Amino acid sequence: MNNRTIDITENSGLILEGGGMRGIFTIGVLDNFMDRGIRFPYVIGVSAGACNALSYMSGQRGRAKFSNIDMLDKYHFIGLKHLITKGNIMDFDLLFHKLPEEIYPYNYDALARTTETLEIVTTSCLTGKACYFTEKENPKRVIDLVKASSSLPFVCPISYVDGEPMLDGGIADSIPIERAISKGCSSNVVVLTRNKGYRKPTRSTKVPFMFYRKYPNIKEAIRRRNMIYNHEIELVESLEAQGLITVIRPEKPLEVGRMERDTKKLLALYEEGYNSAAKLEFNKRP
Repeated sequence: MNNRTIDITENSGLILEGGGMRGIFTIGVLDNFMDRGIRFPYVIGVSAGACNALSYMSGQRGRAKFSNIDMLDKYHFIGLKHLITKGNIMDFDLLFHKLPEEIYPYNYDALARTTETLEIVTTSCLTGKACYFTEKENPKRVIDLVKASSSLPFVCPISYVDGEPMLDGGIADSIPIERAISKGCSSNVVVLTRNKGYRKPTRSTKVPFMFYRKYPNIKEAIRRRNMIYNHEIELVESLEAQGLITVIRPEKPLEVGRMERDTKKLLALYEEGYNSAAKLEFNKRP
């Protein structure tokens, strides 16, 4: 990670990778940012990164940590029992309905008032390509977007946005640095949930024949996912080496899995994210 002071201007972007429960690292980063009043004019999040970005955008410090650690301890919302009983490895009813409506209400009014842009990445089952959405006014559509962005292939059902079938944004664009640049962001901070040097296996992902038979393009996108991810990581590392972006990432290989349920490990990863962000100095926008 670059040890320098970062100027936040109208051309600054914040890119948040997904990674399931590895996103606890990102939550620590975002809580540190909120503690210091650090805001970016453009934020783009994928999967867990999109979910965690919502609490950052609304300024609800601690909400994402509560929903990922405290609620996990109480509700056990990840596991095979959910896959067997509901066809989903996670309890989406709890996470995307009961949580924002009852347990820890999401501040949609604060989201609507913010002047910053949040883009949420999904992958279209029809085209197999990344889709980029913004939404501040319609709470139902906000939830539809983060649910679709978080719908992992094979273990989560297909979600729908504006009537179009969608899956996890990380299939087509796990680290949307090129999207941020295309939106005019010339100074970017990228939050990753893997250590430096990590690469996915070079082999293609096999898609069992019974999955997504109506959607050949999403099957092809899933097969190519590892190659796309590794290409994006190489781009990030190249831009970082040139001093063009700042990257915040875990320092060591993670002991936390995508579906991790050990809250002690999750708390340690949260603290690592918080402390990693604390090492950076920012010149905030006036």
